[in-house]
Amino acid sequence: MPADGEFGPACAALPQGGSPGSLQTMAGQPVADAAAGNPLLSTLVTAVKQGDLVDTLNNAEDVTVFAPTNEAFAKIPKAQLDQVLADKEQLRKLLTYHVVAGRTAPDQLDGSHKTLEGQDLTVTGSGADFTVNDTAKVVCGNVQTRNGTVYVIDSVLMPPS
Repeated sequence: MPADGEFGPACAALPQGGSPGSLQTMAGQPVADAAAGNPLLSTLVTAVKQGDLVDTLNNAEDVTVFAPTNEAFAKIPKAQLDQVLADKEQLRKLLTYHVVAGRTAPDQLDGSHKTLEGQDLTVTGSGADFTVNDTAKVVCGNVQTRNGTVYVIDSVLMPPS
């Protein structure tokens, strides 16, 4: 685990000790399973299941996931969110836009990153203050899972059309 560890205000909301969704438990699980135990990410987990991406994420070798919180999904108008959830192709495009190949440490986060969806996203910032695509703030970053690093964000990233 990196010496600098996790950072961000939302990290305090995670379960403690070895309970599901805790940092200790997530470190031993593949990324989709780790997210499933995290109370901040239940909407994302539903979307990942709906998009048939659980195995893709769990079997990926070293990924960085920008994981929107439940509140992030709540910012999307319900009709628009329901439409995306109902369209598997659109949903997969949206979700894979939140995943970057390779584990990205905080000191490598600033810059442009190619997503699994195929387009780039841009992260700006340093230390414990990062913004993705000028819209999403990292609220709990550098969370380690067995096969990836997770940055919990406060907005859903929309791939450029």
